[in-house]
Amino acid sequence: MPSPIDQVIEAARVFLGERITTNTGLRDHHAHGQDTQPPVMPDAVAFILTTEEASKLLTLCHSHGVPVVPYGVGSSLEGHVTPVRGGISVDLSRMTAVLEVNAPDMDCRVQAGVTHRSLNAHLRDQGLFFPVDPGADASIGGMCATRASGTNAVRYGTMRENVMGLTVVLADGRIIKTGGRVRKSSTGYDLTRLFVGSEGTLGIITEIQLRLHGIPEAASAAICQFPTLGDAVETVIAIMQAGIPVARIELLDDVQMGACIQYSKLEGLSELPTLFFEFHGTPAGVKEQAELAEEIAGGFNASGFRWATDAEERNKLWRARHDAYWACLALKPGYTGIATDAIVPISRLAEAILGAQEDIAASGLTAPIVGHVGDGNFHTVILVPPEPDGIERAWALDRKIVARALALGGSCSGEHGVGIGKREFLEQEHGAETLAVMRSVKATFDPRGILNPGKIFLN
Repeated sequence: MPSPIDQVIEAARVFLGERITTNTGLRDHHAHGQDTQPPVMPDAVAFILTTEEASKLLTLCHSHGVPVVPYGVGSSLEGHVTPVRGGISVDLSRMTAVLEVNAPDMDCRVQAGVTHRSLNAHLRDQGLFFPVDPGADASIGGMCATRASGTNAVRYGTMRENVMGLTVVLADGRIIKTGGRVRKSSTGYDLTRLFVGSEGTLGIITEIQLRLHGIPEAASAAICQFPTLGDAVETVIAIMQAGIPVARIELLDDVQMGACIQYSKLEGLSELPTLFFEFHGTPAGVKEQAELAEEIAGGFNASGFRWATDAEERNKLWRARHDAYWACLALKPGYTGIATDAIVPISRLAEAILGAQEDIAASGLTAPIVGHVGDGNFHTVILVPPEPDGIERAWALDRKIVARALALGGSCSGEHGVGIGKREFLEQEHGAETLAVMRSVKATFDPRGILNPGKIFLN
């Protein structure tokens, strides 16, 4: 008798045809994301084009008990897309339609495979943009699933604030719609925000209603440098407490800055702790915000202010910031990288980052620090030496950094999510009873445990 997975593949070929495949190369491509978790190949890969196809496939998988793992572009950093128990990798990357744009109401509806860069290219001529920018050209569906944020979150919020409604296929194939086009509602449970951040463990998101924003009349970017990391962090805290509405404020320590100077060919800058700023608004408003930020930074020994109002020059600066991970890897050819992710209340940011710097020095590893520090979020790219104990040393450093963030009232992840890599910290962060409630929610939505098994919970 054919195995359950073979029965599902055979039945799915009726409506997917060659878009469900056991090709080894495609299975290997879907065995991992951009992380250091051990890859695991799915038994098959299914490329879906519609919500109805997802529904039919999940109905089959539910009836046969076959695991299902959603896959966008594979840019996740905590093992979210690794099919640890085999099954079918459901690839949504071909669901790329922008279904509608409602310019007067500043919202749109897209399929899950649309990436944030392609959406903004589509919107540009209408004077609108979608602000959530995690760095990689991630799919909107994947960004919903991991509750992504990024460089603009300090002003425009994360996916949680910018998702208005969803179309979701549940484990048994039922299709539900959550939320809608209105900016607020007082009716029923907020299922939209339950699915945003659920990492594919409660349902597969196929369509998303998004809040849009007007392209600002004026924008200005700036770089300034500091003699110490402490000066840079204290500047961030002071600017945020002053209520200056910065659009982006990014921190790079001296190691990260050195890597970016080499990799992105940045001229006229030194290997010093550095802040990247961006301000949005009217020309007068942007000028005022920038002057206030410069004044505050000057009080913490900042130097070398460089302003960029030209779009090309601004884009060059932010490309360098977005390429920070690759710049880190270029520092040590042959090394791999673990990108940590911790967040603390803004008032505890100095303790968290300077403590991380001490932990890095004690570990003997190279680990540049970079972060969206305007909301207290920072990352450390731990470069893993190609030695037998390299990965263990790197994970030990990661655990120290996360443990300090939790002790300071923070979270083990501000944007990367839980996946596999952060499961061990959830009980410490949320408590056993809260975790038990999360498990009960999972059991209600997915009683057979087929949706992205092995993620979020340790067992």
